[in-house]
Amino acid sequence: MMKAPRIALLAASILVAALPAHASDASPRVRFGVADLGNGVRLHYASEGSGAPIVFLHGSLSDMSYWKQTVDAFSAHYTAIAYSRRYNLPNHNRAIAGYSALTDADDLAAFVRTQHLGKIVLVGHSYGALDALFFAVRHPEMLRALVLVEPPAISLLEQLPAARAAEGRAMYRDIQRRMVRPMQDAFRSGDRERGVATFIDYVFDDPHRWERWSQEDRDATLRDAHEWDVMLARGTLFPPLSAQAVRSIAAPTLIVSGAQTYPFLHLIDDDLAESIPNAEYLVVPEVGHQVWLERPRTCEEITEHFLARALASRS
Repeated sequence: MMKAPRIALLAASILVAALPAHASDASPRVRFGVADLGNGVRLHYASEGSGAPIVFLHGSLSDMSYWKQTVDAFSAHYTAIAYSRRYNLPNHNRAIAGYSALTDADDLAAFVRTQHLGKIVLVGHSYGALDALFFAVRHPEMLRALVLVEPPAISLLEQLPAARAAEGRAMYRDIQRRMVRPMQDAFRSGDRERGVATFIDYVFDDPHRWERWSQEDRDATLRDAHEWDVMLARGTLFPPLSAQAVRSIAAPTLIVSGAQTYPFLHLIDDDLAESIPNAEYLVVPEVGHQVWLERPRTCEEITEHFLARALASRS
C-alpha cells in the first residue's frame, strides 16, 4: 500500500495538562449539558456553534476542558462538542468491571444517538484517539471523517510488517513489562500514586521524573487519574486491535504526530498511515506527544484544511 504523505509543520511539547473546566472561563456562546446514556451513565459536555457535528475526545489524565480553545475555534463552521469520558471530571459514574477503550467507543456511539448527531467528524488525542479508532471500527456508519493524534494502539506493535516486526515486538514487551503490569499491580493494591508514577517515569524514560515534580503537579495529576482506578483495577488499559480491523476503516483519516514523541507512538502512527486506506499523515517537528496543546492553532489549521478536502469529496 502506498505510504500516506508526511508534511512537516511547527510546534513544541509538554506531557500532562488537565486544565480546570470552569464555565466562567468559557466563551459565552458555549452550551453546557449532561447526556444521559442510560444504565446510569451520564456524561458532561460542552457544545458551541452550529452545522455539521465535530466531536473532540481527550486523553488520559485530562477532561473535556483540554479542548476549550479548540471548541471555540471550530464553532465558526461546525457544532463543536467536547465531553468528558466516563470516569473523568466532572462525571461521577458507577465503576464497572471490564472498562476499556471499547467501553469509551460504545459510550460515544450512545452519545451520538442521544444527542441526535447523525454522522460525526471525530478528533481524538492520545487515549481519546485510541477510543476513536475503536469507534471507527465498531460504528463506521456514524463516522464522516477521523483525526487521530497519537493513539496508543500498542497491540499493533506485534503486527508490524517484517522490516519493523522485531522492533515492534520488543517495544510491546517492554511496555507490558515496565509500564502496564507494574501499573496494574499498583492500582490493584490501592497504591494509585505508585501506578501514576510508573506511567510518568516510563513515558519520560526517567526513573526519577515523578519524584522531581512539585507536590502541586502531582496532586493535579492524581486528581485526574480516576479512570485508571477503574480501568487498571478491573479492566484493560490497552485492548487488542487487529491490523485487519484498522485496514477496514473507510472514513477519510488524518494522522497527526509529533516529531519528538515517544518512539513506540512513532511506530504506531507510521503503521496506521500505511494501513488505513484513505489516510493522510502530518508530522509536526520540534514537538512531543502534546502537539495539540502546545500549538493549537497549527493543529486547528491542518485539521480544517483536511476536513475541507475530505468532506467535499464525500458530499
